[in-house]
Amino acid sequence: MALHFELVTPARLVRSDDVHMVVVPGSEGEFGVLEGHAPFMSTIRDGALKVYKTDGGQPEEIRITGGFAEVGASGLTVLAEHVEG
Repeated sequence: MALHFELVTPARLVRSDDVHMVVVPGSEGEFGVLEGHAPFMSTIRDGALKVYKTDGGQPEEIRITGGFAEVGASGLTVLAEHVEG
């Protein structure tokens, strides 16, 4: 099973992809999200999202600035104030 992941900024959709896991820099610490994770919302701090395409694979790091993360029935959505690159 894959986790549907979307990364958006106020200006545009940056990424929409099915992945294995995403590690998010939450304001209270990092948290990992897999398919089937319980629904919740969190603020995020400046840092790097770690996107794992496959189980055991190397993560792709995406630098983000501020925002929110929401886990729901449709997957993980990260609304970042800014995405580098």
